[in-house]
Amino acid sequence: MPPSISAFQAAYIGIEVLIALVSVPGNVLVIWAVKVNQALRDATFCFIVSLAVADVAVGALVIPLAILINIGPRTYFHTCLKVACPVLILTQSSILALLAIAVDRYLRVKIPLRYKTVVTPRRAVVAITGCWILSFVVGLTPMFGWNNLSAVERDWLANGSVGEPVIECQFEKVISMEYMVYFNFFVWVLPPLLLMVLIYMEVFYLIRKQLSKKVSASSGDPQKYYGKELKIAKSLALILFLFALSWLPLHILNCITLFCPSCHMPRILIYIAIFLSHGNSAMNPIVYAFRIQKFRVTFLKIWNDHFRCQPAPPVDEDAPAERPDD
Repeated sequence: MPPSISAFQAAYIGIEVLIALVSVPGNVLVIWAVKVNQALRDATFCFIVSLAVADVAVGALVIPLAILINIGPRTYFHTCLKVACPVLILTQSSILALLAIAVDRYLRVKIPLRYKTVVTPRRAVVAITGCWILSFVVGLTPMFGWNNLSAVERDWLANGSVGEPVIECQFEKVISMEYMVYFNFFVWVLPPLLLMVLIYMEVFYLIRKQLSKKVSASSGDPQKYYGKELKIAKSLALILFLFALSWLPLHILNCITLFCPSCHMPRILIYIAIFLSHGNSAMNPIVYAFRIQKFRVTFLKIWNDHFRCQPAPPVDEDAPAERPDD
């Protein structure tokens, strides 16, 4: 008999599906735009594509698996663990991609004249590869033994059962809260968040310094130059806000679960925290793509060519690539 679904669960599933329906097409469109427009082929857009790939996977794989383990079908312990781990891998890759983009934008402000020699496509690919390797290491750590198998086996044997434990597959039954708090949050989520705060503080400091000097090294129009710098700062502040809004609630709830086992948390709060974290994948195309004019032009061309059957004016692929802050 399939597990019954509560009203909260049904609402949660509906919201998750909505997030996936926004996240997958939006991020596929980002990847498609980079593919068809040569003007978008530089190191910056390598990071954006990596983030988009992770976010497509969140919508296409993580969300369906999250819905599955939320329903809680009965299965073997290690089968449930294999279902839970991709969630950790892909959400971690999204976090690291966000950090890589933040660092990339910081370098644009810190060393604008040397940026293209420091951030080369080859180095960008190495950074992206490193992010994905780290994501697999972090996400697969429970498969190497940091999980709840010993506690589940103890209860399983106490009931006189033999063989591999069969459980109601839920995330918290197989994934250790010690792993989620001490390793995942305190090592792989909180430090990137704090590092991003430091990056943004440095960017604001550099802008204030430039404004106080009233000197423009790259433009004959100081107001235009300072306007660009202010736009960068606002974009970075928005990225930080969305990152914190999306990820901190879930990890705070995990900390409460670990440090206060007797504390009761309404189920709806857990659902809200989960879909906020997944919703970050749907936000990213707006934050990283729709603020870039070259992306908007390419999106319109894709829409007209493939969905409206009205060919758009050709995109000038020989034009220089726009900076993400333009």
